[in-house]
Amino acid sequence: MLDVVIIGAGPAGLSAAIACRESNLDVLVIDEFPKPGGRLLGQLHQEPTGEWWNGIKETEALLNKANALNTKIKCGVSCHHIEKTDDGYIIHTNTALIKTKKLLIATGAAETAAPIPGWTLPGVMSIGAAQVMTNVHRVQVGKRGIVVGVNVLSAAIARELQIAGIDLHSMALPVKNTVTKDHAHPGKVMDGLVRIAHLAPSAFLRFGSKFAQSAKVREMAVKLYPSGGVKMWGMPIHIRKAITKINGTNQVESVTMSNVTPEGDIIPGTEEIIKVDFVCIAGGLYPLSELASVAGCPFRHIEELGGHVPVHNERMETPLEGLYVAGNITGIESAKVARAQGIVAGYTIAGDVAKAESAMQDVKAIREAASIQFHPQIKAGRAKIHRAFQEYV
Repeated sequence: MLDVVIIGAGPAGLSAAIACRESNLDVLVIDEFPKPGGRLLGQLHQEPTGEWWNGIKETEALLNKANALNTKIKCGVSCHHIEKTDDGYIIHTNTALIKTKKLLIATGAAETAAPIPGWTLPGVMSIGAAQVMTNVHRVQVGKRGIVVGVNVLSAAIARELQIAGIDLHSMALPVKNTVTKDHAHPGKVMDGLVRIAHLAPSAFLRFGSKFAQSAKVREMAVKLYPSGGVKMWGMPIHIRKAITKINGTNQVESVTMSNVTPEGDIIPGTEEIIKVDFVCIAGGLYPLSELASVAGCPFRHIEELGGHVPVHNERMETPLEGLYVAGNITGIESAKVARAQGIVAGYTIAGDVAKAESAMQDVKAIREAASIQFHPQIKAGRAKIHRAFQEYV
């Protein structure tokens, strides 16, 4: 029986494994992807300081530390069931049953799809898929495309596609429906857009960001939003235009774009055909928490964390003895936060209280310094889930 099994070889899982190995615990990291790194592998962006964040290099640094400590990492291993036993857990995978005393689930996040007429055509993909194809597999996703969905994730990845030499016509909203109502509402999208205004050399967005706390100013900004969009890295971002349909016979050939009201309703007679050969849909991220549910971990729906998250405390412990969580399964944040949470989890599992406490302070500092937040009320969300843990214990 192993001391620790870690499901997920992303920044949280690898960091936790390193911390556990420092205490000489017998650790196994498994991941269904062919190679370790998780979402880090596709990340490439410039920080506000001017430094570049290169996910592949960050992964290499983590792997070098893990390998130096003789950490066992197995990729291409899919987990589909977890059993709680009297002395630990049994993990059912596609290769074998694995027994462990303690288990860390660091499965990260998944993308939410935004349904649009024509979205089943070849050439339509999630924004995350475009990131992986471009930065990991070095495959050009198309010649000219458009991004449907304006949020922190789509803005960051759109820039990565541009750096790779891919032509993006613009970013626009999805058509309004039951699933996309928040992502298709210009006012709500503006709330998120002003939080990334520092990335765009636009006086209009900087104005909105400066007065973001004023609802009246945000409402005015939506009404006065330029018809040609606001350019970020030379690419127009539209919050008063929506993609109502993806057109094509055997593949994507164009999209239909229409103007929308400040409430996101289509304005008839404003349709425009934009020729593109691929479409990236960006519906946001949610915690990938099914395995924690299978294990019997209780949940809470915390909007500020991105959806349903397993109940846990700051030490990354869940109410189930021997079960821990770290990374985006606990709430949508940056890879830096996930990495720091993994360190907390690793030291907690190893029983090193002093190092765990220090690592918890690092998590808070990294969160405070984050240039981009996926959710603006992340601190409130963390407080809610930590209170939920107290209720269980």
